[in-house]
This record gives sequence, structure tokens and C-alpha cells, in this order.
Amino acid sequence: MLDQHTIDVVKSTIPLLESAGPALTTHFYQRMFEHNPELKDVFNLTHQHSGGQPLALFSAVAAYAKNIDNLAVLGSAVERIAHKHTGFLIKPEQYAIVGGHLLATLKELGGDAVTEEVLTAWGNAYGFLADIFINREAQLYLQTAQAQGGWEGTRRFVVQAKTPESSVITSFLLAPEDGQPVVEFTPGQYLSVSLEHEQLEFTEIRQYSLSDAPNGSTYRISVKREQGGKVSNLLHEHYQVGDIIDVVAPAGDFVLNTAAETPVVLLSAGVGLTPMKSMLNQLLSQSHTANITWVHACEDGAQHSFKQAIQAKRDVNTNLESYVWYRNPLATDLPAEDFDFEGTVELNKIAEHIVPNAQYYFCGPIGFMKAVKQQLLALNVPESQLHYEVFGPHADL
Repeated sequence: MLDQHTIDVVKSTIPLLESAGPALTTHFYQRMFEHNPELKDVFNLTHQHSGGQPLALFSAVAAYAKNIDNLAVLGSAVERIAHKHTGFLIKPEQYAIVGGHLLATLKELGGDAVTEEVLTAWGNAYGFLADIFINREAQLYLQTAQAQGGWEGTRRFVVQAKTPESSVITSFLLAPEDGQPVVEFTPGQYLSVSLEHEQLEFTEIRQYSLSDAPNGSTYRISVKREQGGKVSNLLHEHYQVGDIIDVVAPAGDFVLNTAAETPVVLLSAGVGLTPMKSMLNQLLSQSHTANITWVHACEDGAQHSFKQAIQAKRDVNTNLESYVWYRNPLATDLPAEDFDFEGTVELNKIAEHIVPNAQYYFCGPIGFMKAVKQQLLALNVPESQLHYEVFGPHADL
């Protein structure tokens, strides 16, 4: 445990951190990549350029300083980040590199305010937190490696099928090249793909939600083509049936966990429907007895993925209801046939399905999820029954 003096010194630096803001972590990343360019094969450089990752790291550092005397409140964030790290195959020795650059950044930006006492305290605090992550990640790595169909590091998978789901999303069915079983996952989790290609300057790792129920032999991811996205466009344009993709085992703490007699509401926007599709398929395969409500929002019919699949499931499962919002329907989109409502999601329009004893899972753009959360709370749903996944750098709603 950290001693009281270390805790007091770290908390005394909170004003310094807040005055520096995200410039602190922007400097940190620039410094680290300059001195350790090999880490560019680990970090998502797109998030660096957008500013999302430095902002997320600053928020995490500030939260750690503010809660260093009550780390229990950070438990869920630690678990989520640990899962993310296993998807990037983070190694214990990399924590020492990161810690060294963090302390150097504090000294370089903090000037005389960052004394040896401050550096020692932050060094101890960082080391304590690093050990928490290292130990938890070691557990996750071992758990996956020892499970039936599990593995360490990356494993070669063959693109067995490539299926366009809409104008922007394509599914990739991946089968292990060795023909052996694959480790089970829990719907809601994601798969990490590691790509090396002549069009990429560095190895790029991306995490995509699994979009089908587990079957023990294959995985399916459904990838949105992002404007300017190096990896998503590469997958859409160049990876074909028969190509090989290196894959890291499934991870993630956003998981389906509900009893058969509990109503479930699955809410998504855009590509956020991928983990919802995995959850839905699992619920139906396990003959979930309570009501299931599927809520999806997208731009228009051209961008509506899995439309026919959901409609077909609704037709044969009496406990499944689906409601779709198109923000800007096309002239060819038919109300009551292709979609139910125009505009953005308004849950009061389906209030009869928003019941306080249901479990709610939602995923999509941050704005969508904030709106959904606010609406659910306004409809008297307990916050403990809200479960969501944030794409990209970690953030809370």
C-alpha cells in the first residue's frame, strides 16, 4: 500500500496537473515516441493525431491523483483498461518505459514545482498502479491461454467469408488456420486484429466487437469503413477470402450477463449494433424466456446493417420486438417496413418496453449513448441496470 506521505504529495500536485491539462499527456506521448519509436507498433496512432488518446490519458492521470486515497472507485476503469491492454499485448517491461517518460514529462513541464520529493512520490504512485495492471493482465493472459481453444500472443486466422452488411459495414468471418477450436467469449467482447501491410508504416492493432454468438470454431467481426481510417479501409478494400489476419484472443468487460427471466433491451446506433447482434444471437440461442427489445438508429436504409436478419428473427420469436430510427430516410425507405421512426431515438415513444426491472445494454457514438442514458434515467431505470461500451479511448458518459 502507498504511505500517507506519498498520497499527500501526489494530491498536492492536482492543481499543477489541472493547469497543464491535456498538454501534459500530449508532451508525454511525443516524448515517448521520439525515444521509443517501437511503441508506435502498439499504440493507435489515429487516436494520437485526433487528440483523443492524450485527453483520455490526462483524465486517467487526474482521476488517479484525485482518488489515490480511495482507489476502489477506480476499480471498473482499471478492469476495462486491463482488458484493453491484453488486446494490445502490453508487456510488463513496457510499464517501466511509460513510467520513465511520465516522470520526465512532469519534470520538463512542471519546472521548479516538480521537486525530487514530487518525483519520488509520483514514481511510487505510478509503480503501485503499474503493479495492479501487470498482475491483473497476467491473470487475464493466463486465463485465456489455459482455456479450451485459447492461445498466447497472436494466432493466424483465415478470412473464411466477407459479407457486406450495408453501405458502410462489412462482416469478416475468421477461422483459425490450424483448424483447431477457438476460445469461447462472452457476447459484448471484442477481438483484436494485428495487421502488417505494405500500406501501413507500423503494425496496427484494432479492436472490433464480435458480432455473432460464440460457436467454438470461428469468430465474426463487422467493420465500419471509417473516413480516413487506415485499417478499416484496408480491410474493406484489400483483405479478401483466403487472406491471413493475426488475431489476439477476445477480451473486454462489457458483457451480457442476465437471467433468462429478466427482460433485456439492446440499444445501438451505427456500428454500435455489432456487440448487440452478438448478445441478441446468444439470447435467442439460449431460448431467453423474457421479452427482448431491439432498438437501433442509423442514418438511412443504405446504412442499416443486419436489417433482414433482425426482421427474420422477430418474425419467429414472439418475445422479440424491434424498433428502428432513421435520422434522414431516403426516398426509397418505407415507414413501418424499413423503419419505425424518423429522427433521433426518443424512448418515450416505446415507453411500454422501458421497464424498471430490465437490463439495458447500449453502444454507439458518445452523443447517442449520453442521450440514451439520460432518457433511461428520466424513465426511472436504475443506473445499476445500464451497461455500455465506449469505442476508442476510454471515457465515461
